[in-house]
Amino acid sequence: MGDDRSLGGGDPPAVHYDEEERPARELRGRVGTLVAVVAAATGVLTLWQVFRPLAQGSQFYLIIFLALTLPLIFLAYRARGRGGERPTRLDGVLAGLALVACLYPVNPFGGGYDGFLDRQALLEPIDVAFGAVLLLLVIEAARRTTGLALPIVCGAFLLYGYYGGLLPQTWPIAHAGLDFAQIIDALYNSGSGFYGTPLDVAATYIVLFTIYGAVLDLSGASRFFVDLSVAAFRRSRSAAGRTAVAAGFLLGTVSGSGTATAVSVGAVTWPMLRRAGYPPEQAGGMLAAAGVGAILSPPTLGAAAFIVAEYLDVSYLTVLGWATIPTLLYYLGILLAVEIDVRRFGVRAVDLPATSAWRLLTRLGYHFSSLILIVVLLALGESATRAVVYATLLAVALSYLDRAARLTPPRLFQALAAGVRGVLPVVAVCAAAGVITAITTKTGLGAQLASLLVNGARAITDNPTAVLALTVLLAAVALSVLGLAVPVTASFIIGWVIIGPALLGLGVGAPAAAMFVFYYSVLSEVTPPTALAAVGASAITGGRTMPTMWQALKYALPAFLAPIAFVLTERGEYLLARGPVTGVLWTSVVAALAVLGLAIATGGWVPGIGRAGLPSRVLGAVAGLFLLYLAPVSVAAGLGALVLSALLAWIARGRRTEEEPEAEQRTTTRTSSPRGEA
Repeated sequence: MGDDRSLGGGDPPAVHYDEEERPARELRGRVGTLVAVVAAATGVLTLWQVFRPLAQGSQFYLIIFLALTLPLIFLAYRARGRGGERPTRLDGVLAGLALVACLYPVNPFGGGYDGFLDRQALLEPIDVAFGAVLLLLVIEAARRTTGLALPIVCGAFLLYGYYGGLLPQTWPIAHAGLDFAQIIDALYNSGSGFYGTPLDVAATYIVLFTIYGAVLDLSGASRFFVDLSVAAFRRSRSAAGRTAVAAGFLLGTVSGSGTATAVSVGAVTWPMLRRAGYPPEQAGGMLAAAGVGAILSPPTLGAAAFIVAEYLDVSYLTVLGWATIPTLLYYLGILLAVEIDVRRFGVRAVDLPATSAWRLLTRLGYHFSSLILIVVLLALGESATRAVVYATLLAVALSYLDRAARLTPPRLFQALAAGVRGVLPVVAVCAAAGVITAITTKTGLGAQLASLLVNGARAITDNPTAVLALTVLLAAVALSVLGLAVPVTASFIIGWVIIGPALLGLGVGAPAAAMFVFYYSVLSEVTPPTALAAVGASAITGGRTMPTMWQALKYALPAFLAPIAFVLTERGEYLLARGPVTGVLWTSVVAALAVLGLAIATGGWVPGIGRAGLPSRVLGAVAGLFLLYLAPVSVAAGLGALVLSALLAWIARGRRTEEEPEAEQRTTTRTSSPRGEA
């Protein structure tokens, strides 16, 4: 990974996996062809569904979609972390069982699909048997794609649903109890189980965006975005760091995955970062933070953003609007850290290819067209699904402007197959998340846990502001811990059904509460000790894993604190672009100053002045925290602390300037004295 490959001259590694995915098999031969054909056919079905929805309704479509994708998981993913590239007989049997269990509700016998729906809450033994088989298969699919954590969580919810009725009824989390048939009915024959909102979002939104990302990747957009980043900053001393950050942002529009973006950008930019003088851990942290920004950045946020839109019944464009200012603050924090590191580590300028950014834009700038089209169509009121389909078609057409990247029918087939394969781990997560949402809905667990969370804060204090602050702090810790165990999408779903009601009950607006849960779910990618993006980046740079995680945490710090500002005060929602224009502008400026204070605290440097000592760093941290509260008194205190931090750094620089000539004079005197006199 450490070879000095030419920058901007070759394709970054094509990484078609989501941040929630374990590496899949490289299928070849007849099995590979079969999986590719089924995946491409599924892609065609999802595209067709956008314009000609199936007459039987959305749940019927989800049944067909799951029947096509769940068997592919058992063929494409190993039962163990290590194994052969060829599926085993057991994999084939499980794939066949998945197909039968998924299609059972639409079989023509026993009344067909309508008859199955009519048996809701009155399932026959054969219905329960097939539902139980599908439950086991969904949990196994989640284990293969994400590891043991999510299946364990699902198992805990199932045990709670079955045995919760045996708990003392005085306990807040006790319920009337569910028998096995009721649990299967909630999972298999309702809108809150396997075929609930999470799978609906995966089958109608996310799969279309993964197909779009695969089309962009194969059309040469990935290479163009990295080349443009290199060309844009080639004359700057900070070129290496800026290039990595900009490439992470641009490439994230293709992958939509934090880990994949960090690995792809790192493979191309690490040789440049190393030559510039970045330590491996520092470079890995920067790459991980830039990669995770891909999940936070419009116009292609992570999978959980689509679920936010669906849960709150708002357009995807609205969610993009909420994410714009936090994204700018996030990248401002990274860029400030980059500029500080240039000075702290004595980063050198490096020789980069002499390609002109303007020349690249005039020759290949059309790759931006489809991204712009998505935003324009959303602004004109078009649905997100149709907008991304039109953007995909435009990207296919524009690919013919580059002879080497034309999406001919065989390559278009490859893009469809790659796009659907990219969504397989999300399908497994969303289907398994149906277990959690169904049990929570049936038992009322969400409201009960939310009440426990709030009551825990009220046990410490009765002050309403303090109760909200403590609840938010407990919620942030809970989401961070949850994110260590389960993937981003599942973390958001669990967090929303448990923590969402607690925040809403304390008067926090639904958009602010949802985005708070969304950001803390995403940030598990850079949270030690299981920061997947940092792990991937450290594998590229060769740095130590844990120090790389802590460096990634430093770069991403503004993203951890800004969401707290959403929910602590009413003015916090201005950071989601919800409020008067003047309010949005002044809160954005104040939040940017808060990010500056945090950068001083973590980087030990005041931009434009120089090294910050311990007092300056402490004052920078205080300034950042006070400014993010966004109340007039705290903003005034934060500004005062920020000015004092800069003043102390300026005074310290003056002292160092005075001491340096004296030290140099003493050194000169010693070296010029006869031996022994000194």
